[in-house]
Amino acid sequence: MSKHDTTKKGTRKEPSEVEAEIRKAAEVYAAEIAREDGSETASDGTPASEGGSIGSDGGNIVEIEALKALADKKEAEAKENYERLTYLAAEFDNYRRRTQKEKERLFNDAVVDVAAAFLPVLDNLERAVKAAEAVESAEAVSLRDGVSMVARQCVEAMTKLGIREIAAQGAPFDPTYHNAVMHVEDESFGANEIVDVFQKGYLYKEDTVVRHAMVKVAN
Repeated sequence: MSKHDTTKKGTRKEPSEVEAEIRKAAEVYAAEIAREDGSETASDGTPASEGGSIGSDGGNIVEIEALKALADKKEAEAKENYERLTYLAAEFDNYRRRTQKEKERLFNDAVVDVAAAFLPVLDNLERAVKAAEAVESAEAVSLRDGVSMVARQCVEAMTKLGIREIAAQGAPFDPTYHNAVMHVEDESFGANEIVDVFQKGYLYKEDTVVRHAMVKVAN
């Protein structure tokens, strides 16, 4: 046998050696995929570099495992994004409710402030009507009717805004709505009964006092 033939025979690899090299290459490929996915272990918890035996379909098994790992990762990301969006939606809903309540509060405060500024005007109109009742001339009657109509329009406008007069004459005294500026002892009236109203009081939406009624209280 020639020297050339001897060298060729010496470099020939056995089938077991070829299989070992294929297995090693597959393990290296699996380890690279695991590192790209951020994990050094397979789906069953076995290190990728020490995986089980890989046959002729070892490449397909590695690819399937890699796809499973990627699917699990994407599912976790989707769950995290869903929880984040749910939290943001709840926060926005709370913000919307707080904003709505703040708008309503500002509107109510504005209505109360404007109504309080106009109440002295309404008081003067009502005083003018009352003063004109003592005059019987045609001019006084005409003037009284005109002023009375303006006062009535003011009351109607405030009623549309939710403002109404506080009941006072003959009602029990209530410090929430009434301001007692005078007290009298009179057995003809009940205890804490309002016997006279010096200035009308007004209420906004049943719970906000625009102006307390100034009253005289008996007993």
